[in-house]
Formats: sequence, structure tokens, C-alpha cells
Amino acid sequence: MNSTLIVIDSPEQWAPYFRSESVVTADEYLQDDQYSKSHFSVINLCSNLSYLSEGYYCSLLGQARKHKVLPSIETLNQLEGITLLKMNQSLQRHCNCRHNLDKASGNGGYQLDLFFGKCEDVSLQKLARAVFDQYPAPLLRITISETHPFQVTGIQTLTLNALNDQQQDLFADSLDGFNKKVWRKPRNRKPARYDLAIFHNPEEQFPPSNNKALKLFISEARKMEIHAELITEADSGRLMEFDALFIRATTAVDDITYKLAQAAEQADMVVIDDPSSIIRCTNKVYLKEFLDTTSIPAPRAKLIFSRKPLSYDELAEELGKTMVLKIPDGSFSVGIDKVDSASLYREKIDRLFQRSSVLLAQEFIPTDFDWRIGVLNGEGIYACKYYMARGHWQIYRHTENGNTRSGKFETVPIHLTPRRIVKMAERVANSIGKGLYGVDLKESEKGMMVIEVNDNPSIDHGVEDAILGTELYRIILREFITRLDLKRTK
Repeated sequence: MNSTLIVIDSPEQWAPYFRSESVVTADEYLQDDQYSKSHFSVINLCSNLSYLSEGYYCSLLGQARKHKVLPSIETLNQLEGITLLKMNQSLQRHCNCRHNLDKASGNGGYQLDLFFGKCEDVSLQKLARAVFDQYPAPLLRITISETHPFQVTGIQTLTLNALNDQQQDLFADSLDGFNKKVWRKPRNRKPARYDLAIFHNPEEQFPPSNNKALKLFISEARKMEIHAELITEADSGRLMEFDALFIRATTAVDDITYKLAQAAEQADMVVIDDPSSIIRCTNKVYLKEFLDTTSIPAPRAKLIFSRKPLSYDELAEELGKTMVLKIPDGSFSVGIDKVDSASLYREKIDRLFQRSSVLLAQEFIPTDFDWRIGVLNGEGIYACKYYMARGHWQIYRHTENGNTRSGKFETVPIHLTPRRIVKMAERVANSIGKGLYGVDLKESEKGMMVIEVNDNPSIDHGVEDAILGTELYRIILREFITRLDLKRTK
């Protein structure tokens, strides 16, 4: 477990706050050997963070010591020359819909102070969060233009000395929320070796892990001297408190899951799913090209482009009269349709093209079930048969009234699963990366075929763990420990 250090200019700077052994001066941090020989998370609150200043060197040497530092050298270098924050549509929307900005004082714009991504103006919290995600620093001051369209015209670090009484309270609360370990009372139990963040979305309809599975990850982690904690998007600012990130929410490149994976990887954390795996697995167009170039057996497939879509007859000649249409990032049988006529084909692609400019048409291969092989770091760890929903051609059947039914399942001991199935799954997964994957395969008279690769496969209590029980959770947690131990020895 990394201890936390708060680096300041002088002890007087910390006078408004509770004393803590975690607070050290820049001189102490830079010159005392004890701080170069242990693992720390460092919050750099030095007043001067400009290039080659003492504060700058605290971040620079901290990273050289393999400490987790906020702000990082990369962030400081970005802030050094920034005059205008390029705002994407999401940030622009957060500004334009806030009436508070109409009250800009006329002195150059509306100033907003950020404390670990939080601000006093609740109506601008989403903007504050987005700026912090892009420029993670403990204290920031941003300036927003006073005329439409609103833009962030300035961004700079803020010093502790510049805070008024109300802001001091907000800073203390934000620090407490960002890094509760600093103020946590000592416990009698043995401290954890590592801290693991398990990201989930409590509102997700089809999460990769049900609540019982999440609780088992936490309880088994405790037995293995890991402090595991569930976090949500609201806790994303606390990411650097942890040594590792385990994503247990459905991933997408345009989603918070990918942003967190990127941030964790940039902070040299152990992360599953890693950003590369998310890119490679969540897009069926990528997977189609990948399977084609690696000569891995897969259903015949063609890409359909909205600007000049292939006709049904053209596709049927190559794929057969019955085919499956998919949007690139569909999951849990959503965004997937079966067609067997030109009229139905045109109806479905017109609807699906509203969601994606590129679609995937795939030959239809009916089977009673799909194999799912869970692969971790290149080795199969569990196997399941997922049967099609009754009277349906997919595992999940979504009805018009919003209900969803799924087929039955059968968990199979990995050593009793046909070796050809496991070997193919391991081959495919190793070509993607070294994370945790779920490789879906079919077997029919046409032979064995890979359907897709999931970068965050289901780990549900009562399903995937039906054979191994708690050992399945321990296998995954041991992989985190192995990777974290390896980082410590480097």
C-alpha cells in the first residue's frame, strides 16, 4: 500500500488545517533519503510549480522515484503554456447550459476555482470534473469567457495562500474525499499490501459482474491483504489513491471506462481492462479485420458503409440469404438483427445506420449454444456454455415491452472442456493482449469459429464461478498481485 505525502512550501502554510505526519516540506521531500526509498503517493501543493522551480522538482523527482505524483510533470508542462483549453462538444454543453456564466463580472471572464475537480458552483461541477480529468492537479483556477459561445480562456495552478476561509473548508473536504487514507485512523488489522479500485456502474442493466460477485472480489481480496473498494464515476477523482484498477462495467471508447483506463495506465497503475484491449475488443469492425488478418476461423463477414451500402442480393451471394447485422459496439445482443429478405434488410440498416456509419454483416450460423472461455494472461481459467433463449436465435431476447430473457447456461470445468476450444481461445486472446478476456466460439458442421472477444467478460456469482467458487476470484486477484509485485521490483 502506498503511503500519502502532502508536500508544501513551509509548515506555516498548513496552519489552517489539522496537523498530520503526512505533511512534509519541499526541502524535506527533496533532500531526506527516507522519501526516496519507499513507495508514496504525493500531492504537490508547492506555490511555485513553474519550470525548474522547487515545486517542479518535487514532481520530477517524485516520478523518477516511481511515486504517484499529483500534478505530474506532464500536467505541469501542459499547464505552463496553455492559453486556451480546446473544448469539445461535451465541455461546451456544460458551459452553455449554465445561467451562472451570464453573471461574469466583466473583468475578463468568470473565474472558477477547482479543488481536486470540485468547485463551489455546483451548477458547473461537470465542467470542473472534465477539466480535472484533462489536467489533474490539486488546485486549479480556470477562466471562462464572458460572451457566448463560452470557452475556457485560461487555466493555471492555484496556491494554498490564495484561498479564503470558505475555500479552505472546501479544499479540506475535497482533500479528505480525494485521499481518505491521509486522515484515516490507524486500524488494528494488518495494513493492506495494495489498494485496488473496482469500477462499476450501479445503474447498468447488464453489468459484467452482479452484486454478489463484486462482494466476493472484495472479501477475497481482504483475505489476500488487498484493500479492494468499489468506485463509481463520481469517485473517478480518487483514482490515484489506488495501486490498480479493475473495470467491472461495460466498456466503450467514448465512455468513462476508457478514460479511467487511460488515466490508470498513464499513472503506471496495473489496469484490467487496459485501453488497448478496450479499443480492440469493443469494436466489431476492428475484430473482423483482426480475425481476417490472423487467419483465425470466423463467420464470413462484410462491412456495410452508409454512404454506399451493399445491396441485400450482393451480400446474400457471399454470406447466404439469412445473415446477421451488427453495429460495431453492440453488446448483450443489443444492436444485432437477423434478416432474410431484401425488405427487412433495408428496414434494419436504415435504423442501424442512425447509430453507426459502418455496419457488419455476418453469415448466420445457428447453434444451440455458444462457448465462452475466460482467458487471463493467456491462459484459460473458466468455460461456460451459454444457450440461446427459448424460441430465439440469440442468448438474450429483448422484447418490445422492455423485458429481457436469457437462455440457460452450463459451467464446464476448464480441464474437461475440449482442448481445441481452449487452445483456440488462448491463441486469440494472446493476439489481443495479456488482460482478462472472454472468447466466444461456435461449433457447427462448418467447424469451429470465433464469434467475438470480450475485454470485460461476465464474472457472475452462480454462473462463471459455479465450478471454481471463490478460487475464480482469487485467480484474478493473484494476477493483480503478481503484476504489482513486479512493478515494485523494477
